[in-house]
Amino acid sequence: MALARAALKRSRVVALLGPRQSGKTTLARQFVQADSLNYFDLEDPQSLARLTEPDTALRPLKGLIVIDEIQRRPDLFPLLRVLADRKPLPARFLILGSASPELLKQSSESLVGRLETIPLEGFRLADLGAKAQAKHWLRGGFPLSFTARTEADSSAWRRQFLQTFLERDIPQLGVTIPALALRRFWNMVAHYHGQIWNAAELARALAVNESTVRRYLDLMSGVFMIRQLPPWFENLGKRQVKAPKVYVRDTGLLHALLGITSQRDLEHHPKVGASWEGYAVEEILKALRPDEAYFWATHQGAELDLLLFKNGRRIGVECKRADAPVLTPSMRIALADLKLDELRVVYPGEKRYALAKKVEVVPLAELVAAK
Repeated sequence: MALARAALKRSRVVALLGPRQSGKTTLARQFVQADSLNYFDLEDPQSLARLTEPDTALRPLKGLIVIDEIQRRPDLFPLLRVLADRKPLPARFLILGSASPELLKQSSESLVGRLETIPLEGFRLADLGAKAQAKHWLRGGFPLSFTARTEADSSAWRRQFLQTFLERDIPQLGVTIPALALRRFWNMVAHYHGQIWNAAELARALAVNESTVRRYLDLMSGVFMIRQLPPWFENLGKRQVKAPKVYVRDTGLLHALLGITSQRDLEHHPKVGASWEGYAVEEILKALRPDEAYFWATHQGAELDLLLFKNGRRIGVECKRADAPVLTPSMRIALADLKLDELRVVYPGEKRYALAKKVEVVPLAELVAAK
């Protein structure tokens, strides 16, 4: 709420971007009531009818104008540019979208220099507190999944979300990929969660070519379902990994794809370590909002889960699902080779302690709450 309010004071057009059902509409209605003439829901036939002549509908309005599910009408972006350039400025725009500006190329071209984006991806651990960590990790951040009465209800909601997303939401973007093909791809990525992207291997498994799986990956990244974490490499005299890591961004959806329905299932699943790593990576990126974020790995086996650049500092992060993480040779190599200012080892425990100079073990809930 505070981020959106501050952005609306300094920018003519603010975009709240995130997956469907992540709370964008609820937040927007804190600014403009749903029954206001300044609120347009592009899934509502009445709003669509009002926008039959968009210039006639939007130009007379004053104050803050909300347009929800903007990806359904990308033709509005050129008009928003014109309306946002008026002097004096009678209205500002809060647009809500379920696809990234890169996917909606018209938006990035039309509103360059005018658009400020704010990611909104459901409940964060920083919002919920340490006591909610286990539940949040299992169910994910979608509000209706997290607040469901039982684990079974939460699991059922997520399964239905997966089906609806593929069968209705993706086609609304004009994408013609069959839902079954995307579901198979999504399932495959769930099993590769936290691993280096290997297009050739996935292409063979899905019986398609590498350019097709690359297109699937970019699409699912553009609708906030998958994160591609880019590799960092520099001249170190070592062979370094140059392909991205891939994660299913919401662990609740990851667990639905893997058939995990309870905390007990999760604790005994072979992907539990990778699930924790992805969960920690997402929560850290949401809380710290670094200037740049990468992972780092060498072909000799040294690696670092996160390399963050923030305010001119190099911050390393290792995500360990362990009761008491210890200093590893890989951490020493990363600290020296990458010239880290600090290295944080994040784990699900409750105590903070030092491992070595510049190296500290920090509970995840404490790290994200401090930001």
